[in-house]
Amino acid sequence: MPERLPPGRPKASAAFDPEPPVGGEPASPPPGRGAGGGGLAAAGSVLAFDFGTKRIGVAIGTLLGAGRSAAARPLTTIDAEGNDARFDAIARLIAEWQPVQLLVGRPLNEDGTPHEMTARCTRFANQLRGRFRLPVDEVDERFSSTAAEANLRERGLSWQQRKLQVDAEAACIILQTWFDNHAATPATA
Repeated sequence: MPERLPPGRPKASAAFDPEPPVGGEPASPPPGRGAGGGGLAAAGSVLAFDFGTKRIGVAIGTLLGAGRSAAARPLTTIDAEGNDARFDAIARLIAEWQPVQLLVGRPLNEDGTPHEMTARCTRFANQLRGRFRLPVDEVDERFSSTAAEANLRERGLSWQQRKLQVDAEAACIILQTWFDNHAATPATA
């Protein structure tokens, strides 16, 4: 169950609290990866973000290598509107989990055309790429919030509980979608 975080210190969810990867520094991505379409990154943690103007949902999963991945799990929700507070919280998550890959949901209209939030999410992805020097892929997130809401409703959560968890659940769907789409794609040099 993801926790809702104030602009302060992010922490892992009690429902998903694996140890951060061993080894300290994240692997450097090979050239060409992370600009939205390269092969899979090296084995390690992957953080996914469901960007919103009020909250950012975060999910985590692990690439096990050779195109294999573990299941995605909701991690937390960053509940801050100011860029400094948001990026401080993201920096702490990156320091804790040492991801080898970042993902950002890319919202589109039903017909696949971009809208106002598409540009904001692309800007957020570019800011992540520039600030943290990690590969960042954008993932089609059409219907992820609707699916997240349905998943939480199916689990019997009240609307208040769903409201607190929907962003991290949507990030989890974004991450699992990326895993599913890349599972058979081996990393390239």
